Formats: sequence, structure tokens, C-alpha cells
Amino acid sequence: MKIKQLLPLLILFISVNAIAQDGSLIRKKREQIKSLKVAFITSELQFTPDEASKFWPLYNAYEAKQKEIKKDKIKGYMNRMDNDSFDKLSEKEATVLLTQMETNEEELYLARKKFVTSLTSVISPIKILKLKKTEENFNKKLLQQYRDKTKNR
Repeated sequence: MKIKQLLPLLILFISVNAIAQDGSLIRKKREQIKSLKVAFITSELQFTPDEASKFWPLYNAYEAKQKEIKKDKIKGYMNRMDNDSFDKLSEKEATVLLTQMETNEEELYLARKKFVTSLTSVISPIKILKLKKTEENFNKKLLQQYRDKTKNR
């Protein structure tokens, strides 16, 4: 084969490889953050072995549900709002988007409510409240580390 025929294939291969590595890096970072979050929550709430064995399956299911709602539904209308056509939305289309947003927010609320209800048989109400505070503290620390990291670049 001639160089002119191989060059596009080589560029394609390098591009695909770079994208795959970037996706792998993102996945690793997400897994690392999840591990840190699990350790942080476990440390702060001081679960007994019995509590931990019952808590984590519920928590993981709730996180998965939350992720599904945010990814599949909220991103759908957020992408529409980021689009250039956003400025050209009719009142009717805007009303439909608002309704979708409200429905999704309600789904998130109901998922959280169901999660908290299921936790009442696993951990004490004090630990449930502490969980909410711990999640907020973890997110604040994570955000602060990100800000510090980007500031030092």
C-alpha cells in the first residue's frame, strides 16, 4: 500500500486509541472518587458490620437510580437547552421542557424519599441525618480539592 492510503488509517487508529485511553482515565477517576466516598461515609457513620452489609446495597441501588434519572432524563432537556435552537424555543416547547424538568426533579425527590424510608430499618434516624451531612461534606471537600488543583496549574 502507498503511504497516502495508510495515513488515514494510521490517523484513525491513533485517534481511537487516544479516545479510548481518555475514557479509561475518566472511568478510573470515577471509580477512585467512589472508593473515597465509600471510605469517607463508612468512617463518618461508623457502621457496624451488620449495618454496613445492609446499608451499601441500598445506597448503591439509590445511587444507580439517581444516576439513571440524571443521565437519561435531565441530560435530554439540558442538551436541548444548550443547543443553538434554545433561543428559538416557542412558548409551548418551553412549557413542555419545564414540565419535564419538574417531573424529573420529582422523580429524584421520590427516589430519595424511598431510599430514606428503606434506611429506617437498617440504621438509626440520627445516622440517616448524618449521612446527608456526610455526603454534603464529601462533595464540598471534593470540589475544594478540584479548585485547589486547578488553581495550582
